[in-house]
Amino acid sequence: MAKVRILIFTLVLFFSLNVHIHGFYLPGVAPQDFQMGDALMVKVNKLTSTKTQLPYSYYSLPYCRPEHIVDSAENLGEVLRGDRIENSPFVFKMRESQMCAAVCRVKLDKKTAKAFKEKIADEYRVNMILDNLPLVVPVQRPDQDNVVVYQHGFHVGLKGIFAGKKEEKYFIHNHLTFTVRYHRDIQTDSSRIVGFEVKPFSVKHEYEGQWNEKARLTTCDPHTKRAVTNSESPQEVEEGNEIIFTYDVDFQESEVKWASRWDTYLLMADDQIHWFSIVNSMMIVLFLSGMVAMIMLRTLYRDISNYNQLESHEEALEETGWKLVHGDVFRPPTNPELLCVYAGTGVQCFGMILVTMIFACLGFLSPSNRGGLMTAMLLLWVFMGLLAGYASSRLYKTLRGTEWKRNALKTAFMFPATVFVAFFVLNAIIWGQKSSGAVPFENLHRKIQ
Repeated sequence: MAKVRILIFTLVLFFSLNVHIHGFYLPGVAPQDFQMGDALMVKVNKLTSTKTQLPYSYYSLPYCRPEHIVDSAENLGEVLRGDRIENSPFVFKMRESQMCAAVCRVKLDKKTAKAFKEKIADEYRVNMILDNLPLVVPVQRPDQDNVVVYQHGFHVGLKGIFAGKKEEKYFIHNHLTFTVRYHRDIQTDSSRIVGFEVKPFSVKHEYEGQWNEKARLTTCDPHTKRAVTNSESPQEVEEGNEIIFTYDVDFQESEVKWASRWDTYLLMADDQIHWFSIVNSMMIVLFLSGMVAMIMLRTLYRDISNYNQLESHEEALEETGWKLVHGDVFRPPTNPELLCVYAGTGVQCFGMILVTMIFACLGFLSPSNRGGLMTAMLLLWVFMGLLAGYASSRLYKTLRGTEWKRNALKTAFMFPATVFVAFFVLNAIIWGQKSSGAVPFENLHRKIQ
């Protein structure tokens, strides 16, 4: 036994040293090195909001489009989460800053202006990805100095009163100031991306002469070093207005290493956690649990008092109250099949949750692996069907059941069929809203890698 322990300890120590020396990354995503001038492709993801739970594709709004929109291959978890990862017209070059790069000009009609206004009113955010890193917006806390937190994505726009007008207007964020942080290897002069930030602005751009790809902007000009630093003259969203989308790119060297680049995302300031709903649910559960506990305690106290008073002539009395429980424990219930199905499904859920938590604690379900958590849960749910069948059959045999085939079929189909019907109905409703959260059954095989 001692030799076995020494062998296990040696293997664990060797594995730990190997992980430390070779930089093995558990999620399986290898670092990518970039040389100076290498192209960096920015990808766009879904539009999300904290006010509504329906995500939408980035190109559901009339943003600037590349010549050909290419969908990235996604895993099953990403598809179910509503992720729609596509290419974008934003192209960077490693360690080469850009200033006031014009992307395109969009003229709003009634339909496109309404689409932008709806997304701005619902506080939708634009999500982008660079080298598998989500885009974040640095936000400084007003109550604490020099403390910067981050939020996922930037808002499509904002609404408010401008220039003393009483009517509330909608303004779009059409200028993006990107900051790409990289860690440089001095020996090979290669760089690894460790941060992807943005500061959005709303600017009503002006230009000289007629618009073309080489038109010179007067509000943002790299030749005169005039950069966008505020939104004093915002771009209003209204029918007939033209919107010019521009961006800046700044590369900053960072001391953060590639293995620690996800530590920043632990300081997220997103308000997507519905604290009121959580506290409300917890209070209801505690209140109901307290009521049930009080009723049970009072019942037990009354029965025990009666038993103590009648202890002297207990044999002459008929058993009542809690003493009758011993007869019900070994008596089969009225519907044993349904009980066995519920017990097997509970074992299946418990096994899935337990194994998922173990993998998460070991680091296999890193946030860098988008959709990995949901994919792992679905696969584990399928594999844990073995435990569900065993637990259900074992309990059914204990209750002296005879229709074991019917019991096995009910365990395999009752709960999954109920969930699938509810999922199909909800998916049809979401699909009717043209949300990216709907599962695209027609081209699901092409999207999943």
